[in-house]
Amino acid sequence: MSDEIMDIANTNIIWIVALFVIGVVIFQALVFRYLAKKAAPAAGLTPEDVTRASRTGFISAIGPSFGIAIVIISLIAILGPPVTLMRIGIVGSAATETAAAQVGANAFGVELGGEGFNEQAFATMLWTMCLGGMGWLLFTFFFTKSLGKVEAKVRRRNPKVMRIVSLAAMLGAFGYLTSEQMINGLTYSVAAVVAVVVMVVIMSVADRKDISWLREWSLGISMVFGMVCGSIATMFF
Repeated sequence: MSDEIMDIANTNIIWIVALFVIGVVIFQALVFRYLAKKAAPAAGLTPEDVTRASRTGFISAIGPSFGIAIVIISLIAILGPPVTLMRIGIVGSAATETAAAQVGANAFGVELGGEGFNEQAFATMLWTMCLGGMGWLLFTFFFTKSLGKVEAKVRRRNPKVMRIVSLAAMLGAFGYLTSEQMINGLTYSVAAVVAVVVMVVIMSVADRKDISWLREWSLGISMVFGMVCGSIATMFF
């Protein structure tokens, strides 16, 4: 990216907007934690359960954060620090934002950060990234309350249905994300399979021995094993 574009990407107004967006994200996280803690007794959770769940979520987020942090370095060189902070802070997917930025640049008729990438191309890229992420935000804003009412009605009629739907949704989401990476090559498949096997083994041991801390670290440990085995596999395939 040229010095002129980088100067624009680091202007005060973009920093102000980026910090405001990140501030909203942090505020939402604090509100969600407060509401979850307040609703915990109604769900049959003790303060210890809430603390354990929070710790598990924090530990589980460490692994993916390291992966994103590595890609952020390259994104900063293309998008600038404030835009990278704002987009990754909302979406949390470096791959998605890189693809969106590439689509925006191509729509203008240039390569991302390449020759001809001027101020107009930078603006087109930003609009593409922002508009591309608005769909799920608007859907959440307009339909969360309605979907909540539907969920309450279904839960009253048959509580098991919601548990099945929730489990199916998580399996579908994680399965989609995993399979999307596995088709990229054999090494990706090796990493995914190893991570799944390690996770199953760890959870089996944790349940059999009733080791709480092992459950909390299961995702992080399985991810490390998967990444290590995937890296080793690159030497042979």
